[in-house]
Amino acid sequence: MKKKVLLLGLAAVAAAGILGYRHWQQQRSVNGGDTLTLYGNVDIRKVDLGFRVGGRIEQVLFEEGNKIRRGDRVAVLDRAPYKNDVALARATLDRAAAELTRLKNGMRPQEIKQARARVAEYQATLLTLKEEHRRNSDLVTQNVVSRQAFDNSLARRDAAQARLENAREALALAEEGFRQEDIAAGQAQFAEAEARLENAQIRLADTVILAPSDGVLLTRVVEPGTILAAGQTVATLSLNDPVWVRAYVPEPDLGKIWPGMPAEILTDSRPDRPYRGHVGFISPEAEFTPKNVETPRLRTDLVFRLRVIAENPDEGLRQGMPVTVRLDTRNPPPKRGQGG
Repeated sequence: MKKKVLLLGLAAVAAAGILGYRHWQQQRSVNGGDTLTLYGNVDIRKVDLGFRVGGRIEQVLFEEGNKIRRGDRVAVLDRAPYKNDVALARATLDRAAAELTRLKNGMRPQEIKQARARVAEYQATLLTLKEEHRRNSDLVTQNVVSRQAFDNSLARRDAAQARLENAREALALAEEGFRQEDIAAGQAQFAEAEARLENAQIRLADTVILAPSDGVLLTRVVEPGTILAAGQTVATLSLNDPVWVRAYVPEPDLGKIWPGMPAEILTDSRPDRPYRGHVGFISPEAEFTPKNVETPRLRTDLVFRLRVIAENPDEGLRQGMPVTVRLDTRNPPPKRGQGG
């Protein structure tokens, strides 16, 4: 009987020892042993999508909750006014190009021939008017013609002389070509027209919103027919990547972690299937524990914010979700000079 009691006592002591060892292992794992346990929230980037130009909404192509791929058309403005601007700018560019070509090439042979013909015509006219004025000079002294007729012939002669001088200058310009200053001015007008066309084409392209990355449409702010100003939000896109956890590490445990350190991310909905991740950023500044982080430590403890990047995120990780992060402190940090 005594032996049975002794054996039962030894068995109880052994069982208590085993249970105590297991409890010690668990406590060691959670509270500073081989595994460091942290708490935080899922943080997903969001993008407010909008047009760089104003106008009337023609289409919004997705509903809230729809999945969107990079490059998908999300919304479209009425493009007619911007197409007209492009057409007008292209016509202005064509006109500037034609003028620049004319300045560079100079007058055509036909135009030079016409200029020479005008000079010959004005010369003949001037000779006729000079002869008329000479006759009137003799006749006016003999009182055969009036002084008024004499003055009129003088005016016609002078006008013919001026027309001849202008025609000669035009002929010289046609034969010599345009000045470099005129060509430079034409080049400047062409460059300005080219820039106006490019700007009009950019504004036309800005009437379509393309998704910058894969994601989910979080909010749809406007509907077709809405008049928008440039920069006004049309929709909010929640990005699929990157997804990270904003967690906080107490100062005594700061030396146990390092950038690139492997991590496990656990959620309440799937505690048996952790997400893989790694430490991507450790803040250099201390702060008090945020009120929204569930942690057994005192709220007055100083902590350091860190970012744990999820390597295999899916729809199970949602914005603001509380999660648990486990870090195996047995993983040695990389040596200085090696990537982590």
